[in-house]
Amino acid sequence: MSEEQKRLLEKQLWAIANLLRGKMDADDYRNYILGFIFFKYLSEKLHNYANVILKNDPFTFEEINENTDEGKQYLEAISKSCIKELGYFLKPSELFTSIAQKGNNLNNIETNDNDEATQYFIIEDLERILNNIEQSTMGTDSEDDFVRLFEDLDLTSSKLGKTLKAKNEIIAKILTHLDEIDFQLEDTESDVLGDAYEYLIGEFAASAGKKAGEFYTPQQVSTILAKIVTSRKTRIKSVYDPTCGSGSLLLRVAKEVDDVGMFYGQELNRTTYNLARMNMILHDVHFTKFDIKQEDTLEEPQHLDVRAEAIVANPPFSANWSAKAIFSTDDRFSQYGKLAPKTKADFAFVKHMVHHLDENGIMATVLPHGVLFRGAAEGHIRRYLIEDRNYIDAVIGLPANIFFGTGIPTCILVVKKCREVNEDILFIDASNEFEKQGNQNKLLPEHIDKIISTYREREVVEKFSYRAKLDEIAENDYNLNIPRYIDTFEEEEPIDIIEVTNELKTLNAEIEETESSISDFCKQLNIPTPF
Repeated sequence: MSEEQKRLLEKQLWAIANLLRGKMDADDYRNYILGFIFFKYLSEKLHNYANVILKNDPFTFEEINENTDEGKQYLEAISKSCIKELGYFLKPSELFTSIAQKGNNLNNIETNDNDEATQYFIIEDLERILNNIEQSTMGTDSEDDFVRLFEDLDLTSSKLGKTLKAKNEIIAKILTHLDEIDFQLEDTESDVLGDAYEYLIGEFAASAGKKAGEFYTPQQVSTILAKIVTSRKTRIKSVYDPTCGSGSLLLRVAKEVDDVGMFYGQELNRTTYNLARMNMILHDVHFTKFDIKQEDTLEEPQHLDVRAEAIVANPPFSANWSAKAIFSTDDRFSQYGKLAPKTKADFAFVKHMVHHLDENGIMATVLPHGVLFRGAAEGHIRRYLIEDRNYIDAVIGLPANIFFGTGIPTCILVVKKCREVNEDILFIDASNEFEKQGNQNKLLPEHIDKIISTYREREVVEKFSYRAKLDEIAENDYNLNIPRYIDTFEEEEPIDIIEVTNELKTLNAEIEETESSISDFCKQLNIPTPF
């Protein structure tokens, strides 16, 4: 897909989103637009697969008569194959293009509010179809991946319109416009729809303000994390994100290697959890290759036996957690001697991830700078990770104002259980590696390349990176604050006092000359001088 085609597609999708922008906030219209795109994807994916099954028959999937005995027999056989391979099933009459065409016809017919059939059919059809997708998975291996997947797509919401007719019309417009877009699912070499979905998630995050941090990590940060955990690897057995949001971080890791064996994720927010499952399926991750759970990661961990080769995360910064005494005997936390503070769960997430990291794995997580230098329990935990375990591999300082909803500077903590270099910790100060774009700072590709190449080569660069020996870390009482190890101070050029004095004399002379001219003009005009 060319850049021009990509920009056109993004323009088309954003135009569709604009149909709802004036009616509701970003959180709400995100759910509708992404939900409908996902329905279109499921429909076209199944349509293409069914036609492959029927390639030796004299008709296509949409030409099957659902009401005849022969048609029912065909649909039963196709259904079994689809559920085994895709995890779900749709009838020809339930395909996206079928309902979109009905909606297009609706918009071309003059109707009134007393026409009950017109008022109801598209909403009722859609609700039935989306429910049927879920029902088709019941009792199968894909059930957990589809259950209540469309629950945030409220087709009866008053936000869509005050009347049933208004709701029908706006839904019909969205489906009609989406039906005109070719997502090129037949092209296995491109990921047009996946890229489009990621684009929209990013745009919605930009519009959502503070709430965006709940579900989205900017792509440039995701890229850094993904490149770190896949360093010198072409295949990853498993990747895990304990606060996975929309799943974008997990999917970003997949772009850096040839294959990922299994994706694990957990997300607290129900709506975001649904978005993550949609995102995985839409990026053609088979339902048997991902396991996304919905619960509080710290309080109710859902992947107790998982040991992942790669872990990436952007946990909520300095969140509250219960820090119950019972956690002192929890395998994730017990060895450290102290729990993370109730009001700062950052190290609770770190300990959770270290527990789930495989012996040959790499973990990279975004954290607030406070974890590097705060004392008390956090200082104790930091010391244990360095002195007793020697797990901390690198600390990378990021620019401020690169995350949606917060302008605070952040860092990336890199952890390895089996480190190639045991005697030091690499510090990178990338706080000045950005370009200002609007009210956000952006890491450009050249900034990312500089960070990654420095990390992989463990290169020492003046005012940018430094390898601190563990003895030096100990002398600093295990404080990892980056300015302790990297001096970024820039000396100002010396000032020539004589030159400045001469400049001031010249300015004073010019001022006196100007004042004299003004006095002359005032006398000629017979008005008082201002001096």
